[in-house]
Amino acid sequence: MRYSYKTSMVCASRIDFDLEGSVVRNVQFTGGCNGNLKAVSKLVEGMTVDKIEEILGGNTCNNKPTSCADQLAKAVRAAYDHQAAQ
Repeated sequence: MRYSYKTSMVCASRIDFDLEGSVVRNVQFTGGCNGNLKAVSKLVEGMTVDKIEEILGGNTCNNKPTSCADQLAKAVRAAYDHQAAQ
C-alpha cells in the first residue's frame, strides 16, 4: 500500500513510500537535500520497518531534534502500526 507522511522540522516536506507487510519500497522525498535523500531512498529499499528504525531513528540534523532520515523512520513505523491496526 502507498503511504504519504507529512514531515515536521526538516527541509523535506513529505515522504511517500510503499509498505508491503513490514518491507519498505519506493521511497520518495519531496524537498530536502536531493542527492542525499535519493541515496537514503536507495539504501533503505527492501528493508523492514524495524531495520530502518534501528539504523535511522534518532538521527539529527544540525541543531534540530530530528532529520529527514529520522522522519522516515517515524513515517514507516506510523504506517506499519496503522496497517496492523486494520
